[in-house]
Amino acid sequence: MSIQIDRRALLITAGLGLGGLILPGGRLAAQALIGLQGFTHNVASGEPGPDSVLLWTRFVPPSRGPVKVLVEVSDTAEFVKIVGGGQMVTGPWRDYTAKITVDGLSPGKVWFYRFTGPDGSHSPIGRTKTLPVGKVSKFNIAVFSCSNMGFGYFNAYAHAAARGDIDLALHLGDYFYEYGRGGYDNGVADARTLMIEPSGELLDLADYRLRYAAYRSDPDLQAIHQNVAMITSTDDHESANDSWEGGAQNHQPDEGDWTNRKSAAMQVYREWQPISELPWKSYEIGDLATYFRTDTRTIARSRPSAWQEIQRGNDVPAALKAFRDGAWQDPAATMLGTEQESWLSHAFAAHARAKKTWAILGVGTNIGYNSTPEVALDWLSPTADPRSKSYISTGIAAARAGLPYNLDNWGGYPQAKARLLHSAQTYGLNLVALTGDSHNAWAFDLQNDGRAAGIEFGGHGITSPGLEQAFSTTDPALVSKALVESSKELRWMDSSNRGYMVTTLTPQAATNEWVFMDTVKARSRGTKPSHKAQVRPGRNTLEQL
Repeated sequence: MSIQIDRRALLITAGLGLGGLILPGGRLAAQALIGLQGFTHNVASGEPGPDSVLLWTRFVPPSRGPVKVLVEVSDTAEFVKIVGGGQMVTGPWRDYTAKITVDGLSPGKVWFYRFTGPDGSHSPIGRTKTLPVGKVSKFNIAVFSCSNMGFGYFNAYAHAAARGDIDLALHLGDYFYEYGRGGYDNGVADARTLMIEPSGELLDLADYRLRYAAYRSDPDLQAIHQNVAMITSTDDHESANDSWEGGAQNHQPDEGDWTNRKSAAMQVYREWQPISELPWKSYEIGDLATYFRTDTRTIARSRPSAWQEIQRGNDVPAALKAFRDGAWQDPAATMLGTEQESWLSHAFAAHARAKKTWAILGVGTNIGYNSTPEVALDWLSPTADPRSKSYISTGIAAARAGLPYNLDNWGGYPQAKARLLHSAQTYGLNLVALTGDSHNAWAFDLQNDGRAAGIEFGGHGITSPGLEQAFSTTDPALVSKALVESSKELRWMDSSNRGYMVTTLTPQAATNEWVFMDTVKARSRGTKPSHKAQVRPGRNTLEQL
């Protein structure tokens, strides 16, 4: 069962503005603006453990006051026997969302759950799964990132939800985009773009709540949440583009205080996602693996360097060399912050002591470095805008100076990357990094001090376009070949497809499949031929399949 929001109901909010949150308690948030009642956005689950899981829903009563919801869990979809449950009071202070953690479940097992409202109504039935304990022979993880409603349909969610062999889903960020219509979408006022609400850029609590309400009205996004437990983490667009501890590229002085905007974004993120209040956490997958959830954008990341500031002056090569040998190497520059770095190092140590096979690290952005080849300017279409030409020219100049093209991912934080990989090497981990953000598909051999330190499977966007947007007239195979040849750590990439990844863990290998959807321009579960790569324990080196 899918619950879809009538766009006319969403549009009612357009004339009301965002002033509702100046009222006591912020009671005019998305639920009051939209006017929906009952179970408005299906169900979801997350934070799986061996004997517990967090269950999510949203229930809006006619009174718009506090309301109690109950949840019950069964081992069958018919709910013949209730094995657990819980209850919670929710209300306008948390946008009527409810998150209830249910304990006392058996490990490695499928469970069904449903919520009950005070009027006796039931939510749709959800399906979830606890994490296994002991010996685990196989575990499948679906990995998503970068879902922009304005660029197309969420077919990747639909495909993954329907396949039935996924044990856990990860969303590595950019669950939605904060821009107003026309800010970063397909530029056409079609059915998908017009579903983006509010129509303007997200700035405060009401904005972020309404954007979640709009995205979560999508039946394919509802389907993946309803059928698979998902662990979500943030990248930048959950708040604003290229966010860091003290600001963001897409936050301007006339848009209010950044701290208030970030606080609103993170509050709503925790209201609408089936996630705990902990900023980072580890999850044990029996004797097979540990998954480490991190935050690399919102909590402690240092301000990223900007090419336009680095290249000031007439002698660009000299400026790039000075940056490479100076500010780029600053050990104070951090993606994780010292507290999270310390936690992760201790968590790595505990993982090593437990002698689990795979250390799975979830990170928002690419860790491996890309270098822009000299021929990249030839890939641009004749109608490419000046901004694209400038971006590629800057990347080529950076590569000549021995710098990666992207300073907004780990490419801008070499000392932080070295600390991360050194920690993995110290504890002898079989490190598998799962990353998002770039919209394209990547496979890296991660190196530190000239030695293998782990591998990276980089995920392509669900709908957000990648390099093919700028290189539309160039064969993607040529793009891939040249990028691999010019980048020390890169072993394979795809620049032209949307979809998701499936990482399969066994004691013998960690295998990644990049699932490519046929299209995002219409609803379809059709796929193209996929690509696979694997790594075996003790090698930290990729093998293409």
